[in-house]
Amino acid sequence: MPWRFSTDSLRPMAGRLSVFLLLLAAALASAGQDLSADTSQGIFHPAFRSLRVTLAGDEFAPPVVALRDGDSRIEISFDEISDERRFMRYELVHCDARWRPEGLVASEFLDGFNEGIVEDYDFSRATLVHYVHYTITVPNGDVRITQPGNYLLRVYDESDPDETLLQARFGVADFSAGVVATVSSKTDIDTNRSHQQLEIALDLSRTGGVADPYNDLTVVISQNGRTDNEVVLTTPQRVVGSRVFYSHMRPLIFPAGNEYRRFETVSTTYPGMGVAEVRYDAPVYNMQLYTDEPRANGKYLYDSTQHGRFFIREWSSDNSDTEADYVMTHFSLAMPEMTGGDVFIDGDLTQRRFDTSSHMVYNQATGAYEQSMLLKQGAYNYQYLYLPFGATRGENSIEGNYYETVNEYTVRVYHRPRGSRFDRLIGVALVKSGV
Repeated sequence: MPWRFSTDSLRPMAGRLSVFLLLLAAALASAGQDLSADTSQGIFHPAFRSLRVTLAGDEFAPPVVALRDGDSRIEISFDEISDERRFMRYELVHCDARWRPEGLVASEFLDGFNEGIVEDYDFSRATLVHYVHYTITVPNGDVRITQPGNYLLRVYDESDPDETLLQARFGVADFSAGVVATVSSKTDIDTNRSHQQLEIALDLSRTGGVADPYNDLTVVISQNGRTDNEVVLTTPQRVVGSRVFYSHMRPLIFPAGNEYRRFETVSTTYPGMGVAEVRYDAPVYNMQLYTDEPRANGKYLYDSTQHGRFFIREWSSDNSDTEADYVMTHFSLAMPEMTGGDVFIDGDLTQRRFDTSSHMVYNQATGAYEQSMLLKQGAYNYQYLYLPFGATRGENSIEGNYYETVNEYTVRVYHRPRGSRFDRLIGVALVKSGV
């Protein structure tokens, strides 16, 4: 459906016209996308921004709640660039370990109706770009989850239920399986060079029994929240009683990558970390980041990063969720053009998607890849990934691979008992390399 924009909401008209044109261009770029089979986390409407999915009370934990824990909640927050509240609803889809819908009816994983109202909202205050901030907290009194597994939360306008505005992924686990994971730079293909290797051990003694660990278990490993290089294991290396081991397996060897780059746009009066220039070009502030260069042939430099996350911050505000402004943030990467593929910006700021918003465009005049994004003020992590034509997994050929890199690995364990219709999330572990 074409995106509808009311010019009545432009306040003032001259000050908001450029933002309107930016969003219109994004809408046209995304026209014709078939989202019916897309279960990725992301924003599908150009007026929405700053989607975050976190475990309430711990922004650094995986977005996974404990089944039957009355205090465990997932917080999903986002903004719509608008002067008016939109009336929206959401629904849940139960997915398997690979995030494919399993075709369950709501009564199989929910106690109640599969429909929630987005009613927690607030308007921005004293910002050049006007927006409405929304928060969804699940589970809640209306949406009560009864089964473990992967969940896709789909938000839609109540007047147009078929149009997906955005989607968020989270997990519900019963934590019946113990999961222990270790990371080493001494791998089966090199030692202290460019890779890291995981070993995983499961304790299934509290699961009630896994009849066939060689066929009933699925283990998914992600690195720093990336989805393009996730590893899915369906067969363990060995089983000893109630303990299951995954070790010395080639898929458990990851390119080590490099520490994420960082910048901060917490103030519009002075340039923060990584920002070369702050200027006001009506209708928004512009933040020109320092020009980046490839790091693949340099030396490893440690930096304490947040592994691709971003945090909304405005330095003088007590409530950044509604008082941080949106600023046009300009990225540039000086290097020769790579003719065999494309360059993308990776991190939670792009929802880990390879699309038009994260795609870097090469400027022959400046000799650099460039991209601009309308981002909310805050502290951001990012990196550049090279995606060869026809590939789905990004490469670290720009950032380099250094065994010392501190990476964050999330291990999720799923059990699909014989005769069951869905994958149960039974264990989750988070492990860092080099610590």
